[in-house]
Amino acid sequence: MKYLYIFLFLILMPFQVSAQRTVEDFNYGWKFHLGKADPQNLDTSNWRTIDVPHDFQIEQPWVAPSADEKASNSDGAANFKSRLSARAFKEMGEGWYVKTFTPGTNLENKRTILDFEGIMYVGDVYLNGVRVGGTDYGYVGFEIDLTGKLKYGQPNTIAVRASTGNPKDSRWYTGGGLFRDVHLITTHPQMYFARHPLFVTTKDNRDVNVQIEVANYTRNNEVNLQLDIRDAKGTTIYSKRQAVPFNRRSRTNELKWETIRIDNAHLWSVEDPHLYTASVTLYDSNNEKVIDRTSTRFGVRTFEIGPEFGLKLNGKKVLLKGIANHHTLGALGAAAYPRAIEKRLELLKEFGFNHIRSSHNPYSESFLQLCDSLGFIVVDELYDKWLQQYTGGRTPWMQQWPYQLPEWVKRDRNHACIAMWSLGNELQTYANLPFNDWGATPYRMLKTVLQRYDDTRKITVAMHPRGRNHQTDSLPCDLAMITDVQAYNYRYMYFPGDRQKFPWMTFYQSEANLSMMGPNFFSMDLDKVIGLAYWGMIDYLGESMGWPRKGWTDGVFDVSLQPKPTAYLLRSMFKPDEPVCHIGIIDSKADITEWNGIIFSNDGMSDHWNRRPGQKLSLKVFTNADRVELVVNGKKVAEQNNTTDPKGRNQLRFNNIEYQPGYIEAMAYKNGKRVTSHRIETTGATRKLLLTADARTWHADGQDLQHVRITAVDRNGRRVPSEQGKLSFEVEGDARIVAVDNGNMLSDELHVASERSLYNGSAWVILRAGKTSGKVMLKVTDGKGKTTKLNLTTK
Repeated sequence: MKYLYIFLFLILMPFQVSAQRTVEDFNYGWKFHLGKADPQNLDTSNWRTIDVPHDFQIEQPWVAPSADEKASNSDGAANFKSRLSARAFKEMGEGWYVKTFTPGTNLENKRTILDFEGIMYVGDVYLNGVRVGGTDYGYVGFEIDLTGKLKYGQPNTIAVRASTGNPKDSRWYTGGGLFRDVHLITTHPQMYFARHPLFVTTKDNRDVNVQIEVANYTRNNEVNLQLDIRDAKGTTIYSKRQAVPFNRRSRTNELKWETIRIDNAHLWSVEDPHLYTASVTLYDSNNEKVIDRTSTRFGVRTFEIGPEFGLKLNGKKVLLKGIANHHTLGALGAAAYPRAIEKRLELLKEFGFNHIRSSHNPYSESFLQLCDSLGFIVVDELYDKWLQQYTGGRTPWMQQWPYQLPEWVKRDRNHACIAMWSLGNELQTYANLPFNDWGATPYRMLKTVLQRYDDTRKITVAMHPRGRNHQTDSLPCDLAMITDVQAYNYRYMYFPGDRQKFPWMTFYQSEANLSMMGPNFFSMDLDKVIGLAYWGMIDYLGESMGWPRKGWTDGVFDVSLQPKPTAYLLRSMFKPDEPVCHIGIIDSKADITEWNGIIFSNDGMSDHWNRRPGQKLSLKVFTNADRVELVVNGKKVAEQNNTTDPKGRNQLRFNNIEYQPGYIEAMAYKNGKRVTSHRIETTGATRKLLLTADARTWHADGQDLQHVRITAVDRNGRRVPSEQGKLSFEVEGDARIVAVDNGNMLSDELHVASERSLYNGSAWVILRAGKTSGKVMLKVTDGKGKTTKLNLTTK
């Protein structure tokens, strides 16, 4: 988290000292109403006050199918499933956000901008009852110029309508509302930096090129600029001020700075994500007064992609070991809290991930900032399908992308973490795409525009697993023949044949499934492929296979970020040099689900030793060691060698293991030496609740989060998996509860509440800090009335 705060300090500090530009955080103190409203006749007296980020849909009740719908095999039941199961059984709707503010008369001669990072899913913005802007695709940001429209020295009302759209306008849970940051920005009226004004590229791991976009409505034929570059410690390594010619025929110029050479540059990498900061200052015509300032972070690094090696970073082969997930954050819904994103990235890093595919839309700016800081490689994706239905639903896609694509690329292009652009997902099977050629012409159009703003990265589209050539399955689809990278969802088995036919192709498994985890990794030629991104490795709301399941449950982490046993199979694959050994007891046979020829079937597993005496168990030991011995209460009951067969590698199955109270231990050996082990024990009754907070500083900034895990433990401090009692929560101090969870996707309990049941002996509560530093106390009361307290501090 410290990296994010350093970044925000570097960005905001120049604005605060500038004589011209101000950036006001507009996230706090909105009035909210669920339902319809009239922007010309607003009465917010009974509306509640909320702070952004906010997802109004996560607060709504679950909408269960009726008895008739569940019993029926009619089209109505099928329509209900498609209508609400994908959207997490939450009703669609709209919410209104209203904020009143008084701009000072000193702003009359300023340019005033209202900046939204996104409104989910489509949105409209009104100033004093008049529509002044909006968005048809809430994942992409936009700004509204309010100059000359405000009443200075008087109250002004901003009203925002956010709509989730119709049920079929998305294939997953989108959330709804002001789910990302809002800012009010003022600048000099005639000279200022344009939106996303800097474009920093590096070459040969030493040369830095900076392009600066400046708006100039004066009569000056040049602008005075100063460029400073600092390293991660804040040391200035380059500084120069100069007058740059300006072509007044175009009021906005993209000005290129001279190439800057950084000898012995500290390179950005996954292991050492070093970042530089480029700051640019705009001066007046006398070269004395500061007119505007802007800055961006960047990394000195080189990505190479090619068929013989896949991907190289700074000349070294790097295999992408990744995850493809939706943008939502579990119990928090779509609200983009930086700390919640950071917590997920830290967990993924711990288990060996080095890559994120932003399926299937741009994530928040804070996500990319954190990937820069923590060393993740990102495939940045813009769309799902190139159709109106999946891009907001109210405006044809062909009218949207010419505006959304430049905004996306210009916002994201300086991020060191981004290795590749993806323009869409699983779209080449749709005959109703524009121009009726299975996406080939739209791809060429989008690629041309994208390269206008960034020609330094490869461009791809993730291919539908069933979408081969429309005449024969023996050939790739037409779209795969023209993309820079051949990105196939699930179909890694096509790589060898397609490589033989088309040696110029470079392959990336843009989605891989848990059911084949192992084969879909070890069966690839890891020396030549770019890598893979496992689909849905963190359980998420939406895309449910049916009530009462509220979402996707095929991940290796549950929705509350608890690792499942299968997470250790993945860890054993992704971290081959770290000894890994973990027991997973098979509790239930897999539910088999087929989607477009892809089988999703995963055994229900747990890792506790509380069973019925004499019960015969099947289990797996996930390990990257050579051999495993299985011991029950000190007696060896089985042993097994690891295998090189991709189907069984690192996942050793043992059958008919008799349960006896006490313990079971798996001991892993490599080269005859014991390297690690995993032991699980029979627990006693619950003795107390253990409350564990994030081991980090909690900032009193109005947005920072504290995740508190509640665990039912026995007298020896061991988690009691059978404990399912209900808990209630209370907070004292300047903080509030924003979400609760326990990882159980079948639960009907809401995530925005002050109570939650334990599930497998665990639950958690997420607290949002206020703006006043000091003591915060969390009280957790169990079903017997016993209260456990946790003292926290915000700083």
